[in-house]
Amino acid sequence: MTTSFDPTLVLWLNLVGTFVFGLSGGLAAVKSKLDLFGVIVLAGVVGMAGGVTRDVLIGVPPATFRDWRYLVAVGAAGGISFIAGPMLERLWKGVQVFDAIGLAVFCVAGASKAIEFKLGPAQAIILGAITGIGGGILRDILLRQVPTVLRHELYAVPALIGAGITVMAHVFGSNSIIFPSLGALACFTTRMIGLRFGVDLPIAPSERGRDFEDG
Repeated sequence: MTTSFDPTLVLWLNLVGTFVFGLSGGLAAVKSKLDLFGVIVLAGVVGMAGGVTRDVLIGVPPATFRDWRYLVAVGAAGGISFIAGPMLERLWKGVQVFDAIGLAVFCVAGASKAIEFKLGPAQAIILGAITGIGGGILRDILLRQVPTVLRHELYAVPALIGAGITVMAHVFGSNSIIFPSLGALACFTTRMIGLRFGVDLPIAPSERGRDFEDG
């Protein structure tokens, strides 16, 4: 059985995920009328939260603090969000699109790193999902919102699907780039379908009528 996916692939997945999640955080900060410092801070926090959480749970020093490229990625994301926020928002709900891309890339990157450190399949899938949803959770908390993952629009489920495809490929002996790519695509597609058609996980039966009345 192969030991892990290509380390260069994992690095680039992490950098891309950091940048895109940084855009998600930066755009959310712009919409909340934060100043330049607030935009950059939120971009940095959201962009790096998933990776930091993953590395802490694995028990290694967070890569985001040891590689300058991560700081450049979130700095660039914050600056771009501040300057070009309205243009990015025109890309059909900019925050949600970039958040979906970040979720897709990070769930695969998190699962791949878990495999690299020889975690079991179930643990790797869970860690991949945590890596994917961590940035979005922190973004919502800092902006005083109930985290998306806890309320609607299929958030954790796509991350689990993407991480699951990646881990299952490893279990069956493949470290081809095709499977992380498929995992990321499946995660992104599922998330966007949830957004487009309003697909939610069910809420408690006792609250369904009340939720309808409130709407």
